[in-house]
Amino acid sequence: MAASGDPGSAESYRSPLAARYASREMCFLFSDRYKFQTWRQLWLWLAEAEQTLGLPITDEQIQEMKSNLNNIDFQMAAEEEKRLRHDVMAHVHTFGHCCPKAAGIIHLGATSCYVGDNTDLIILRNAFDLLLPKACSADHGWETMLPLDSRSLHGSPELEACPG
Repeated sequence: MAASGDPGSAESYRSPLAARYASREMCFLFSDRYKFQTWRQLWLWLAEAEQTLGLPITDEQIQEMKSNLNNIDFQMAAEEEKRLRHDVMAHVHTFGHCCPKAAGIIHLGATSCYVGDNTDLIILRNAFDLLLPKACSADHGWETMLPLDSRSLHGSPELEACPG
């Protein structure tokens, strides 16, 4: 995962707390760019799965989507969202604009929750992947990171995952 982290851009999460305390990598994980790239990746995986199940989705459509995962026109997406009043459909249209052959199969059969909820889970998992090694290597480890009585953690898988 490349972290651009340019504050104030789509490459970085914007918040006074993030600017003071978060790493560039963490800011990138919560950025608009990462969120919408993940939506596009999920739509690609959906199309590939649907093709495998026999839906009339061509290899050319799949390749067109793959080639445009990172080609996000944020200006167009903002204009589409203003027009449609729907963030997911705005990005479906924006992705379809740069993938005209695949436009009709992007988000096919999915709900907005498909990209929204799964993206949130992917971001949180990746954020924990950044955070947990740092927490486990801290002088006091989990006991100082969690607002729980440390006795409740002894023998738990979470504590066992932390080295020494």
